[in-house]
Amino acid sequence: MSQKTEKPTLSGQRIKTRKRDEKEKYDPTGFRDAIIQGLYESGSDLELVSKFLDTAGSKLDYRRYGETLFDILLAGGILAPGGTLAADADPLKTSRTDVCIFSADDNLDTLKNYAQVITKLIRRYKYLEKTLEDEFKKVLVFLKGFSPLQRSKLGKVTAILLTGGQIPPTVLSKVLQDHLVKDGIALDFIMDVLKTWLGEKDSATVWASLRKAGLDSRLMDFFPMSKRSIENLSTTFKSNGLNQLLDYLKAQENQSVKKELQQQVGQMLKDGAQVKEIIPVVKEQMKKYSLPEQEVAVLLWTSLMTMMEWNKKEELVPEQAVKHLRQYTSLLSAFTRNAKSELALLIRVQEYCYDNMNFMKVFEKIVVLFYKTEVLSEDVILKWYKEAHSPKGKSIFLDQTRKFIEWLQNAEEESEGED
Repeated sequence: MSQKTEKPTLSGQRIKTRKRDEKEKYDPTGFRDAIIQGLYESGSDLELVSKFLDTAGSKLDYRRYGETLFDILLAGGILAPGGTLAADADPLKTSRTDVCIFSADDNLDTLKNYAQVITKLIRRYKYLEKTLEDEFKKVLVFLKGFSPLQRSKLGKVTAILLTGGQIPPTVLSKVLQDHLVKDGIALDFIMDVLKTWLGEKDSATVWASLRKAGLDSRLMDFFPMSKRSIENLSTTFKSNGLNQLLDYLKAQENQSVKKELQQQVGQMLKDGAQVKEIIPVVKEQMKKYSLPEQEVAVLLWTSLMTMMEWNKKEELVPEQAVKHLRQYTSLLSAFTRNAKSELALLIRVQEYCYDNMNFMKVFEKIVVLFYKTEVLSEDVILKWYKEAHSPKGKSIFLDQTRKFIEWLQNAEEESEGED
């Protein structure tokens, strides 16, 4: 008798989900209510506020609700897109607190105390550092949604946190939104930041931070299009007491202009332009950007030396160098009309010959050439020899020019004797 094979049947097993495995519902308003209640109980004592926030971190999920937490500490509640405070669906519920930066008194000491609450919080919960950076990147985009007074307070607190290193200066680039720049909000805000920042840190440190963030060359971008000029920038910085930063900015602008001029001169030289064509171009740029003559003299030397491909045979370089420079002595003499310019050029020639080994033995020949063609004067050469030389290759070059210097001194003595 054949046995019937029993068909398999599907049977399931009910697995009980552990409570810890259940995904908790995202509830920022519930988190907000708990924080606001704690702040209310702490009152206006910021020490008690810090203690509450410190202990609450073990009960409330700061990792999950970090953005909401910083919204409350900055603006007093949850920020909706655009910068307004999100209202609660239940009108009986308190959806905001006055224990926040936007409601604080507008004086630096008070704002420092509020910033200290944030500093203590991220020191206790290190993972909140990134959340704080993201929070500032967000709120700076929302500036238009805040009142002028709120923006001013936020600017000062931003500077305080920049000073302490709690947020990086890169967050400031978020202010460069078209609508904020156009309305002048970006400019007002960055002025508040820079004024406070300079009050807390020296100008060199502030400038270094701006450079590191790539903002040193973008300060003009904070100005509305119609106000983007060197004159406006200078006036605005001076009226806000930012003269030290303005000096750095001018020095940087000066470097940029000199670099462009050097490239322009270099191209003209390569194109075979005559000295009489180059001189007016350089003088025009010099006048336009207020470039000191001594810097222009050094710039021209650099242009002349970089345009050449020097012979690899060391013994042929002296003749090649003198022949090349002789063509352009009238160009150099046009921009060495005072002793300061002459000395700057001579020191640069010395350092160039030291830095380029093939020119070590050429230095004296260049000095003699420049003396004979009135690029350098006797007095300046003697001053260089006695006291004003660069330490680079000092003994080599002083020894190399000794005979020429003695000749100059003897000629000077003979001249005085004749008088």
